[in-house]
Amino acid sequence: MCERRLDGRGLSAYRAYLIQEERAPSTVEKYLRDGRAFAAWLGDAAVSREAVSAWKAHLLAMGQSPVSVNAKLSALNGLFRFLGWEECRARLLRLQRRAFREESKELTREEYQRLLSAAREGGRERLALLLETICATGIRVSELRFVTVEAARRGRADVALKGKIRTILLPGKLCRKLLKYAGRNKTASGEVFLTRGGASLSRKQIWREMKGLCQRAGVEPSKVFPHNLRHLFASAFYRATRDIVKLADVLGHASINTTRIYLLTAGTEHARQLERLGLVC
Repeated sequence: MCERRLDGRGLSAYRAYLIQEERAPSTVEKYLRDGRAFAAWLGDAAVSREAVSAWKAHLLAMGQSPVSVNAKLSALNGLFRFLGWEECRARLLRLQRRAFREESKELTREEYQRLLSAAREGGRERLALLLETICATGIRVSELRFVTVEAARRGRADVALKGKIRTILLPGKLCRKLLKYAGRNKTASGEVFLTRGGASLSRKQIWREMKGLCQRAGVEPSKVFPHNLRHLFASAFYRATRDIVKLADVLGHASINTTRIYLLTAGTEHARQLERLGLVC
């Protein structure tokens, strides 16, 4: 067997492949970042399953969480699959499914309302409407570009990613707000959420603007990021419908197991549920 060497050419080819597969820019960057980190740690040594296992042990020894380590290994395994290096792929750490979410990451409806108020009071109309759009529809931040003036008029947005098309219904009240905002900004067609220069908002910019609300809203920064609005939507939708299959379709999940992760309650709520069992006499 010839020695496997990971170099810039392989990573560049993988980048082109991920882009062709219509992976989100943040996903592409994350996979490449993990690939470069492994290559830097490996140095001049050859790639092998043993080397990947040693890197896994190194990451754990450095104090990285098992979830983070598995994410990095998944990125590497995808790279090796693309390169045809199946024998180099490493096993992920086996994790028991958690029954609740960390309290420090659970965004409540009340905290969401405080974020909206902080945005409006600070004159951040675009940001407030953007938060409402994500939270009222459950879309990913990468899907915001499909929220167009035309979509607001139809009451539905067609999201085309990874070779699949998913239709997202937009609540009537949200549509009216989107069209009113677009009218004030003289946006007759195309994306609703744009920079002053007319470009699409980047994930990094949205993240930064959301974090800027934390102090004024009195919400912990660890809870404030776009994907947590998607989690809040999922929780509210499931409480209203009790239909996890429909929720999976709305969120665009291929597996209900992924949707289940979105429905984990906070640790305090889990503790209250245990207390209500009344099994301690």
